[in-house]
Order: sequence, then C-alpha cells, then structure tokens
Amino acid sequence: MRNHILRICLAAVAGLATAFTAVSSAEAQAGKGPSGLPLPRFVSIKARSVNLRVGPSIDYAIAWRYLKSGIPVEIIQEYDNWRRVRDADGTEGWVNQALLSGDRTAIAAPWMRGKGDDIFVNMRRDAQSTSAVVAKLAPGVIVHVGECNGDWCHADVDGTDGWIAQSELWGAYPGEAFK
Repeated sequence: MRNHILRICLAAVAGLATAFTAVSSAEAQAGKGPSGLPLPRFVSIKARSVNLRVGPSIDYAIAWRYLKSGIPVEIIQEYDNWRRVRDADGTEGWVNQALLSGDRTAIAAPWMRGKGDDIFVNMRRDAQSTSAVVAKLAPGVIVHVGECNGDWCHADVDGTDGWIAQSELWGAYPGEAFK
C-alpha cells in the first residue's frame, strides 16, 4: 500500500513539474510573462527595505533583505503578484511586485569589484569612446539610466550625467535600446 501511495505522489509531482516546465517554456518562447510584460526584464527595488523570499508568498522564509532603494534586479519569472528576481551577484528569490519600480538603474561593472583600486568605468560626455570623460565610476556604483541606444546608456549619478558603454553596466541587456 505504501509503495502505491508513493508512486501516486511521485506521479503527481512529476505531472506538476511537467506542467510548470510547459508554462515556463511557453513564457520563454513568447518572451512575455502572465502580466503581458517581457521576461526577463530589468527593474529596480522601490522601497528602502525589501524582503527577498524563497517562494512567492509572505508564508515563505526571508532569504535576504535589500536595505536600499534603486538597486537593479532582473525579473525572471512571474506568479500572481510576485516576481522572481535575480540581482547582480546572482542571488535569486521572490519579491512582491508592489516593492519594485519600472525605473531603470544599473550597476557599473559589478564583476570588477575587488579587482583593484585603479579600475574605473568611464562616464563620457557623448556616446563615443573618444569623448571626454566626465566621471570615473568605481565598480559597483549604482547609476540611474535614462536611455540606452544598444551600445551606450545615458546615465546619471549624484548630479553628474553622461554616457557609459552598455557593456560595462549590469542593468541593460546587450543591444537593448530604450528611452
């Protein structure tokens, strides 16, 4: 009898996994989540304190807490009013959509953090590698992004604005253009 119940439970779990995979595959192929918005997509943390949960409900444990607004995250999945997000360090979890903003932010070369004090990301006056440097950003600095043209993003940090090579930012996809 136990073996029969175990087989039924395993079959049910396998069926749910197959259904979930089918939905996820359909979403990935369509490029849109249940909200009708693209998946994946970048957004930012809206509130000063946001809990990252292990599942899509307040009943799930808190895995991490963001203590600053404006941090860019990538939405990789949607479930009801919950969004599964990934941050620049690769940490994943679920956040209520009300705690996220469509405002675009990005992190300057987070992959270069800790590589040396002489490494900077150049913010330039114009969207050209030969343009004058208006600021040198340390890896990990968060910038507000106004637009990207596929190669360069116009950004602002602490009142200084300029253009940053899109390849040096985490928060905009390669080749992504938006205003």
